[in-house]
Amino acid sequence: MNSRERFLACHRFQAVDHVPFVEIAMWEQTIVRWHKEGMPQDVDTSFVLNGNEYFGFERWEYLPLNVGMVPTFEHQVIEEDEHLVLFRGKDGIVHRALKDGMVGSTRASMDQYLSFPVTDRISFLEIKKRYNAKSPIRYPHWWPDQVRCYQLRDYPLALTGIGGFGLYSMLRNWLGTENACTLFYDNPALAEEMLDFLTDFFIELTTRALREVEVDWYNYFEDFAFKTAPLISPAIYRQFLLPRYRRINAHLQRHGVDIISLDSDGNIEALLPLIVEAGINQICPLEQAAGMDALKIRKQYGSALAMLGGIDKRELAKGQREIGRELLRQVPTLLETGGYIPTVDHAIPPDVSYQNFLYYLDIKTKILQGHYGA
Repeated sequence: MNSRERFLACHRFQAVDHVPFVEIAMWEQTIVRWHKEGMPQDVDTSFVLNGNEYFGFERWEYLPLNVGMVPTFEHQVIEEDEHLVLFRGKDGIVHRALKDGMVGSTRASMDQYLSFPVTDRISFLEIKKRYNAKSPIRYPHWWPDQVRCYQLRDYPLALTGIGGFGLYSMLRNWLGTENACTLFYDNPALAEEMLDFLTDFFIELTTRALREVEVDWYNYFEDFAFKTAPLISPAIYRQFLLPRYRRINAHLQRHGVDIISLDSDGNIEALLPLIVEAGINQICPLEQAAGMDALKIRKQYGSALAMLGGIDKRELAKGQREIGRELLRQVPTLLETGGYIPTVDHAIPPDVSYQNFLYYLDIKTKILQGHYGA
């Protein structure tokens, strides 16, 4: 089987020669550490879900569609000292950020978000102007050439980049987490208007791509939960999100996309019945610190939900015994039931040593081949 056949069969709970061998990402601080610990400097670790020959990860790709603001806001530094920088980012959000420990574009801690570009309907109407689905920059300049290449591919292809687009996540980016959550109560009509606009925008933007390319899957980026529960209630999900998910999913399915994924950190267990009802059939990354129990989910939802993730990144920072125990805790059982791709449950943090990561990959490979823990 090639990577594409393997990806599709695994998500459809069909037999595979082996489960796809992939990981999600790692912090840039992690890469700096690993270089010091022996990883060659010329290993491309930019985004390992796209594949990595050095580690043996299979290739996955996504269409390079621009689903963001066009144009973006101008980056503006408002205030800066040796430790902190206050700036308005290209997302229109005013950030206060810690400079210490920053590597490349990755900070050692989350920014503090002070203000957001949308505060009311007037500012929403203004930001809408940056989301013209017909803008020529939405597609690569040499799009027809890429279409021809995609016709020859042997790897799975997603409609947009991971972390590219979601419904709640776009509201959060515009309004901030607290304001996005309270909008459903304080101004439900505006919430409906925003979500309808986003749904229409996404469908209009992606129609050409879906007509011209045989796309394998789509991933909603939402991140609408914290450690113990979702940030929105099932009632809010049903009223505001479910109808729009159904519209988008029907659009995807009309064009042959039958693997529809949802990415959210935190604990989304309370929303899973509605996620399945919406037509979403894969979830990731099953954050273990938030109690996302993959075995419990499989028992409850069976083949209605494929899963990716579920390996506790915190255990990789410990010793070999803990790494082996974490891998044996649920991976073999989930592999037997199908529809599961084991990966670390988020980007790999810098407290994980290079040797621990190599050991983890070695044991995971042996489990996938049936040669460990039998």
